[in-house]
Amino acid sequence: MVTVAPLVAQPVPQPVGEKRMVFYGLDWQRFQALRTSLCEARGESPLENRSLRFTYLSGTLEVTMPLEIHEFSTRLIELFIRILVVELGMRVKTMGSTTLDREMLERSAEPDNAYYIQNQPLAAGRDVDLDPPPDLVVEVDITHTDIDKLRLYAGMGIPEFRRYNGEVWRIYALDGDKYQEVDVSPTFP
Repeated sequence: MVTVAPLVAQPVPQPVGEKRMVFYGLDWQRFQALRTSLCEARGESPLENRSLRFTYLSGTLEVTMPLEIHEFSTRLIELFIRILVVELGMRVKTMGSTTLDREMLERSAEPDNAYYIQNQPLAAGRDVDLDPPPDLVVEVDITHTDIDKLRLYAGMGIPEFRRYNGEVWRIYALDGDKYQEVDVSPTFP
């Protein structure tokens, strides 16, 4: 009699791309105070913070600490987009992981990268109350997130959202007030 044994005795662990902390039931003012306190405890100002990423949606705050595989993926995607922009003869204003605060919508995000491409000429001074939203936002979410990023960015009116989960690269186009997954980017022909 032949016995079949699995190739791996235990499941192969998935890579951890980020560490996350989640806080529930916070109003906007408490969110802002907590963000300031966490940044100051690390010796950073909230405007210059690069080691923590804050995402807030309707009372839920998620604090993300990107790890090496996250940052590697982010830089690789950024390089790909920059090459694409140059090859297509387009102009781009790269915002990096800028803070997108929308108090009236109870939303705040610090995406891995945000880009003005079609609206690049309109985004001269980067005033969130006057400038249009970025044309494209990119997130690397390898580890599970408690925030519904599709709902978050759709509510901010971001025309295109791209997400990489460590295995699959997905493109979403805003259709009305919801995203639809698409095969072809609306930003790049």
